[in-house]
Amino acid sequence: MTTWAIQSPSAAPSDARVPSAVRADQNPDVLLQTALLQMQKFHDTDGAAGTYRRILKLDPHNKIAWYNLGVIAQQKNRTTDAREAYEKALKVDPEYTSALFNEAIVLRPSEPDRAIVLLRRAIAAEPGAATAHLQLAQILAEKHRDDEAAAEFRHSVEADPSLRSQVPERFQDSVGSSPTSSQEGSTR
Repeated sequence: MTTWAIQSPSAAPSDARVPSAVRADQNPDVLLQTALLQMQKFHDTDGAAGTYRRILKLDPHNKIAWYNLGVIAQQKNRTTDAREAYEKALKVDPEYTSALFNEAIVLRPSEPDRAIVLLRRAIAAEPGAATAHLQLAQILAEKHRDDEAAAEFRHSVEADPSLRSQVPERFQDSVGSSPTSSQEGSTR
C-alpha cells in the first residue's frame, strides 16, 4: 500500500502567537508536535489518534489532524474511517494533495473511477507529484486506457526517474530511454 507520510505542522509556534493564558495542552500547534512524537518516536498510534481528536475539539478545521487520523486509520485497514478523515481534511482544503492522494489509494480497489478523479485533482494541485502520476497511470492501465496511461507513466518518470522500475514492460517505450550519466545530474 502506498500512502503519503504523516504530516507535521509547518513550524513550531512562536511565543508571540501563543497567548500566555493558553496552556500547552490547549494549543493545537503544541498538540500536533506531541502527536508527531507519539507516532514517530514512540510508535503510539492510539495515543497519537487521541491527541489528534483533542486537537479537533479545539480546532475542528485542522486539516493536518484530520489527515493524520486518516493515515492512522488507513494503516490499521479501517478504510471507512480513513476515507471519512480524508474527506474532512479536504473540506478544509480541497487542494490538500496528501489527502487527495491517500483517499485515492483507499478507493482504488473499490472505486477506481473516483480514485482517478482524486489523483487528477492531486496532480492539478501539485503537477510534479511523481507518485500520483504513477498511481494514476497504473489505474488507467488496468482500465485499458493505454494512451492516457502511457502519458502518465512518462510524467511520473520525468518527475522521478527512480520510478522507472515500476513502469510495466508494455509501457517502457513510452517513458523513453534510461537517462545517461550526463543526464542524471541535470535538474531540468
